[in-house]
Amino acid sequence: MKPIKYEQAIRRLTRDCSRCERCEYEVRRKMAQWGLPDNEQENAIRYLQREGFLDEKRFCSAFVHDKSKYNRWGAYKIRYELQKKQISESLIREALSKIDPATNRQQLKQLLAAKRKTVQGKSEYEIQQKLIRFAAGKGFAREDIEAAIEQISF
Repeated sequence: MKPIKYEQAIRRLTRDCSRCERCEYEVRRKMAQWGLPDNEQENAIRYLQREGFLDEKRFCSAFVHDKSKYNRWGAYKIRYELQKKQISESLIREALSKIDPATNRQQLKQLLAAKRKTVQGKSEYEIQQKLIRFAAGKGFAREDIEAAIEQISF
């Protein structure tokens, strides 16, 4: 990919950041791919933050909301993905605290009930283990998984 100029990078980034929330890590990766020098990357980040295109707190809140509601992820997976994007632990905790535990447990129960219809196994124990692995992969807590499985009829 051929390097682009600072002004062109700013135009692309403002357009991209106005379409959907981005974090600083994603923006930096994109600028590095474009071959933008480090000092210009810093200037671009400061510009985007100053103009309101880039806001880590807003990104974190939107990410948690979307992944919880639409992807049906649990807190552990959301935390992991945000850590990969180098979001600070304080912002992660703050955003995760907005997830309603009762809604989250209900969502897990519905998810497991739907998955139960497609899971096959030789015994009830095997089916339960498959459901536990499925829910753990989605990032839910072990105690929530066990409580939800108890409520599903076998």
